[in-house]
Parts: sequence; structure tokens; C-alpha cells
Amino acid sequence: MSEEKVDVERIKKEIIEVLETIYDPEIPVDIWNLGLIYRLDVSPEGEVEIDMTLTAPGCPMIEVLQQEVATKVAQVDGVKSVKVNIVWTPRWTIERATEEGKSALAALGIPIDPSFYY
Repeated sequence: MSEEKVDVERIKKEIIEVLETIYDPEIPVDIWNLGLIYRLDVSPEGEVEIDMTLTAPGCPMIEVLQQEVATKVAQVDGVKSVKVNIVWTPRWTIERATEEGKSALAALGIPIDPSFYY
């Protein structure tokens, strides 16, 4: 008995759209464009594994955000299971943000020059 295969690329695209609706609790920019998602894997069987981080290890919203990601991604058609790993290595830096994320940060008055932070 073989498992039904899913459209991996469609699922990845829809997951990214979902991740763009989830915002960092401290910075009003979505977690995808902020660069908090380090890895997004979708198996042909619809199993999803995500490595994500937060801008600060001491964030009290870690578990809430992790659960929000898992719950929303699980609603994407074709997703059979979701595992969200919180990782701290490598640490998040402003360079991980997409151009859209950097523009959003700049519009908020948040410095996007890496030398400001290091």
C-alpha cells in the first residue's frame, strides 16, 4: 500500500504565504520576511519540518509562536504532519531578513545596517 504523494512546491508556496501572516511578537514584521525561518522541508508524503528562531533567546513568546506556526501550517491542504524546531544556531542577524523585511524594518525606523548591531 503506497502513500499518496503531494505537490511539494505548491505546499511550500502556501506555507510561505501562511508564514507571512505570523508576526514576531516584538517587531511588527512577519517571521518569513524577518528571516526567522531557517529551514522549510516538505516530504512527498506531506510531512513538514521547520527550523525557526527568534530575534532573542529570552523571548517569553517562544512556545506561543512555535504553536501558532504549527497550527497554521497544519491547515495547509496536503500537509499531513508538522514539526517546528526552535534553533539558536546560527543566531539571528539582520542580514537574514528578506529585502521586503528590511524595507519594513526601515519603515519602522529600525536600523538595517548590520554595523549598528555589531
